[in-house]
Amino acid sequence: MKKNQIVLLSVLGIIILGIFWGISSYNGIITLQENVNSQWANVESQYQRRADLIPNLVSTVKGYATHESSTLEGVVAARAKATQVTIDPKNLTPEKLQEFQAAQGQVSSALGKLLMITENYPDLKANQNFLELQSQLEGTENRIAVERSRFNELARQFNIPIQRFPRSFIANMFGFKQKPYFEAEKGSQVAPTVKF
Repeated sequence: MKKNQIVLLSVLGIIILGIFWGISSYNGIITLQENVNSQWANVESQYQRRADLIPNLVSTVKGYATHESSTLEGVVAARAKATQVTIDPKNLTPEKLQEFQAAQGQVSSALGKLLMITENYPDLKANQNFLELQSQLEGTENRIAVERSRFNELARQFNIPIQRFPRSFIANMFGFKQKPYFEAEKGSQVAPTVKF
């Protein structure tokens, strides 16, 4: 009888430890997931900051470069498209992140064209409002890069445990999926050619 009680208590102890381990693992994964979701909000916030600066920048340039309407319209259209692409961080898939990146890449490209045409307008380049907006835009681009990097790090911190044994059982049981990473834009590995 005593031997059966010891076996029963041992089995019961193992089950209780397993339950506590499962609860602890689940809570740990939830914490990591919320870190990723929170960081995604930071990424979106910086992209929104850039989107908010664009109308002021376009308006300032418009006063100097009236015949550059196609470039100005391109920036406005890219901004409008990018602000329509929203992603729920709880349902962040590689395809949705790629769509988001593509829309933001179009904004970056359009802004690049806008800033290139300003080289033709010395008065605009000397305009204090334009210089301040350009500086804010550069700062925002840096913030975007930092927030994207932080997002990738938190996504990595989430992805590793949900793939490792034995936490992968808990992750699969509760439907946790890997978070995608921001990737470099296509062609960014090739250095631009500079000609004088």
